[in-house]
Amino acid sequence: MTCKNCKNALHNNDDYCNKCGAKVIRNRLTLNNLFVDVTQQYFNVDNKFFKTFTSLFSKPEIVIDNYISGTRKKYVNVVSYFAIALTIAGFQMFILNKFFPELLNMDFLDQEGMEGFQQKNMDFSKDYQGLIFMLAVPIYALISKVVFFNHKKYNYTEHLVINMYTSAHFSIISSLFIIITSLFGIHFSITSSIVIIFQILFTAYCFKRLYQIKTSEIALKTFLFILILIFIMFVVTIVMGAFMYLNGDLQKMIEAKKSAKEASQLSSQFFLF
Repeated sequence: MTCKNCKNALHNNDDYCNKCGAKVIRNRLTLNNLFVDVTQQYFNVDNKFFKTFTSLFSKPEIVIDNYISGTRKKYVNVVSYFAIALTIAGFQMFILNKFFPELLNMDFLDQEGMEGFQQKNMDFSKDYQGLIFMLAVPIYALISKVVFFNHKKYNYTEHLVINMYTSAHFSIISSLFIIITSLFGIHFSITSSIVIIFQILFTAYCFKRLYQIKTSEIALKTFLFILILIFIMFVVTIVMGAFMYLNGDLQKMIEAKKSAKEASQLSSQFFLF
């Protein structure tokens, strides 16, 4: 008998391959054993996803340091966990688009003459949610590496792993939270604001445990992290503004705002007469 995954020779009484660790499947696939397999994989208390999810709350330093040090059998590896988070986030956005589109309407945030601007930003975020999520993590890793310049425990790649785990974990939590709050008609802008605050606190908590530092130090480093992130966002805004200026979109917005202001003044004069 040979392993169906790696073709390694096995004994007839082997239940697992001694080379790749795969389980030996002897029975033909049926609805019953398919159901058993799914429940064991995703709902068994011993499954790796459940362990990873709960342990990232109680002992994130164990999960992350295990992966970094090379112990990768007990918990879900960082790439798989990140992929799960992307899938759940995509499902969350599908639910909102399908059943609660009014909760994604951002028109109330528009200024006079810039109608539809905030909604365009929201639509862009929805369309490229996964890409934005993936691009944000390397930036977070770079900032955290800079912030912890006086600690040499982790290199940039290891900071990337840390931020992938923390971002993926909180993305899973926030996706579930947003779906639940949507059932009560709470607008996406409100829930996302709450999520950002708790994401900052959770990330700070994880880094505190990873570096074993005092609360005052992690508070200072969190503040510095936010300042650097705001600066990067400011630079990105300037670059986007320059791009809009070059392709003429900025001028169109200014003219639209000017026209709206003039229309408002004419309307006021009309009612005065």
